[in-house]
Amino acid sequence: MSDDNDVLVQREGPFTTITMNRPRRRNALSKAFLKDLTEAFDHVGTTDARGVILAANGPVFSAGHDFADMAGASHADVRDLLQVCTDLMRTIQSVPQVVVARVHGLATAAGCQLVASCDLAVAAESAGFAAPGGKGGWFCHTPLVAISHNIGRKRAAEMALTGEIIDATTAADWGLINYAVPTEDLDKTTRDLLTRATQGSPRSKALGKQAMYAQLDRPEQDAYTYAIEVMAASSQTPEAQEGMRSFLEKRHPTWPA
Repeated sequence: MSDDNDVLVQREGPFTTITMNRPRRRNALSKAFLKDLTEAFDHVGTTDARGVILAANGPVFSAGHDFADMAGASHADVRDLLQVCTDLMRTIQSVPQVVVARVHGLATAAGCQLVASCDLAVAAESAGFAAPGGKGGWFCHTPLVAISHNIGRKRAAEMALTGEIIDATTAADWGLINYAVPTEDLDKTTRDLLTRATQGSPRSKALGKQAMYAQLDRPEQDAYTYAIEVMAASSQTPEAQEGMRSFLEKRHPTWPA
């Protein structure tokens, strides 16, 4: 892709990096931009890439929704845009690859929702996270869905009601991201985490990711019922059988193609 595109996709070894390249608008998530990002994830999801890094160019990771597209918009138009945004978040969690957000700057509102929707996240210590609608005129209702699923009710309420920025160290402590690291270590830590998270059989990993999200929001009893069936069925796959045999035979596994 040309560097002039709003979304850049680059494959390097087993990993693909999807880069938000709209620094002139602080990577604000316009409807067209959201669709471009969704298309990029859909495409990478069909490839043999083992993992995906979501990165951004410019001083800000993402400023959230682009108010230039929303001010004065009709109820139906705003609802449609929010659905397009939700489609992106769900696509990130539905692609078979592990997705890690590489956050170098501020991630606010839907930009923070984007980080929370990735499977994993690493941020520079200089990064910040906010759901600023609580101190403005339009509450961060949809970003709060993803944020609260990561950090729990009380901390989500603090972010949403105060609208204040939390630093990366706090975000890591609260569970919004996995690690907060010095800026010079951001690339290495991101790739190291993705490397560790993509060990093993790709097909087993894809099924595991899908099942993980399917059970997270279920009551415990229902979650166990679902997980038992998935785990029992997946025990019959060639990947599972090879993993068991290689363990018993004390050798490295050879995963089916």
